[in-house]
Amino acid sequence: MPLTLRRLSFQAMGSPCEIQIYEESRISAKKITQILSSEVSRLERKYSRFIPKSFLSEINYSAGNSMGIKIDKETRALFEHALSCFEQSNGQFDVTAGVLNNIWDFQNKIIPTDSQINELLPLIGFNKLQWRGSRLYMPPNMTIDFGGIVKEYAADSVARLARKIDVQYGLVNLGGDFAIIGPQPDNQPWPIGVADPKNRKALIAKIDAVEGGVASSGDYERCFVHQGKRYSHILNPKTGWPSAGLRAVSVAANLCTVAGSIATTAMIKEESEGIKWLEDSGLSYIAMNQSEEIIRNGWQKPSVTAE
Repeated sequence: MPLTLRRLSFQAMGSPCEIQIYEESRISAKKITQILSSEVSRLERKYSRFIPKSFLSEINYSAGNSMGIKIDKETRALFEHALSCFEQSNGQFDVTAGVLNNIWDFQNKIIPTDSQINELLPLIGFNKLQWRGSRLYMPPNMTIDFGGIVKEYAADSVARLARKIDVQYGLVNLGGDFAIIGPQPDNQPWPIGVADPKNRKALIAKIDAVEGGVASSGDYERCFVHQGKRYSHILNPKTGWPSAGLRAVSVAANLCTVAGSIATTAMIKEESEGIKWLEDSGLSYIAMNQSEEIIRNGWQKPSVTAE
């Protein structure tokens, strides 16, 4: 039987997701893709701040507890990555900024007051976390939010698991964050496109990738306009206010996790700083600035419009 492209579409982490693999047997492909989608579900159940019984919720409940909380190896690795993001961004990418979600309501377009923001800023700061061996000690009322990391981590985790069970050709797409299991047959690349923020049916760029990952960050889906001013859902942990830099960024890297942290950090920075950050990374990227101009490095212009 010839290798055939098989797809599994599902919802996870608040996003439409798809796993594509080449497999001879439809029954075998179904079993494999279900195993892989179960890995996404496992990570969502473990790290979603919206699930009261998730391990992340347990971590947040432990804030202020003198006994701290024991952290497993996988979660410790996520914290290590979060520390790297914090240090490389000079504190602008900070998973302890989750407490700001309590006062910013993008769905109902509610803007907090200066005093509300100033009250929460002392609760933010990755450097305030303390470790003793495998136990984490958090200051009272601090909140961890892995939202800027976990979807990209999940994509990489699924790709790793797929290779472990001998999948040779495949692509993971978790809400527009991609991890490549392996190239298409005959070492053909996967064409990955970036949607136009102003027209989701059109592409502004594409890249052909045979390995690594691609991640995107943008404010176009959850921003709102109030009295003529745009408010991005990407918050600056140092000020508590939305970032006012780039509108959208996509990055290709050796891992989806790396691409995601580079893209998100670029979004948090001021526009010119964000572009410099992307240039200094040495990675292929595409970005849209506040004037809706496209800046690209290593990404092609799409030859066709997506339907």
